[in-house]
Amino acid sequence: MKKVILFDLDGTIIDSQEGVTKCVQYALAHFGIQEEDLEKLRVFIGPPLRGQFQRQYGFTPQQAQEAVMVYRERYVKKGMYECRLYPYVKEILAHLRQKGYLLALASSKNESACIGILKHFGIDGGFDLIGGATDDGRISEKADVLKMVMERLGNWNTKDYVLIGDTRFDVLGACAVGMDCIGVTYGFGTREELQEAGAKEIFTSLQEVEAYFEESFIF
Repeated sequence: MKKVILFDLDGTIIDSQEGVTKCVQYALAHFGIQEEDLEKLRVFIGPPLRGQFQRQYGFTPQQAQEAVMVYRERYVKKGMYECRLYPYVKEILAHLRQKGYLLALASSKNESACIGILKHFGIDGGFDLIGGATDDGRISEKADVLKMVMERLGNWNTKDYVLIGDTRFDVLGACAVGMDCIGVTYGFGTREELQEAGAKEIFTSLQEVEAYFEESFIF
């Protein structure tokens, strides 16, 4: 089988800060919590939303589920489009496919939203598979998304895969299934957290990642 490069979405393919934080703000307001500082809500970018509502605001599992539903009310109408594509994404995806790699998305974001965002930017055709969280929350953690992607591709050999992501959640998820992860620092994580989590390599841009795949024997 061809070697597979997996991409995270938020903070790796797109800068989604505006849409995510405004939708979290909207969900919190539903519970009477007024949070004016959107920077404080950056912690919601990357990990599964249910867990973050519980960790950051002490919500019960039931409240967290309700918060996610309210979040999605705004997200599907407006929030998912309040984002921007990082530079050179389309070109780099095309270059990697020309090199013979299989490309897949592996995101903790709802899968239907992932598909909608990639279509919005006209890059959905750049991926051989688009994988994301399920609506019912059954699959939301990064490790579970990675397992689902491997199952869909019919290949459980983790040495055939590498994940590109921007936070410790990506690295820890990859490590949990025995997969390497390349960290990028232009997203929402820091070099320090990526290092501590165990990233194989860390780069500051997708151009550097592409050069690494061209110059190094990584599989």
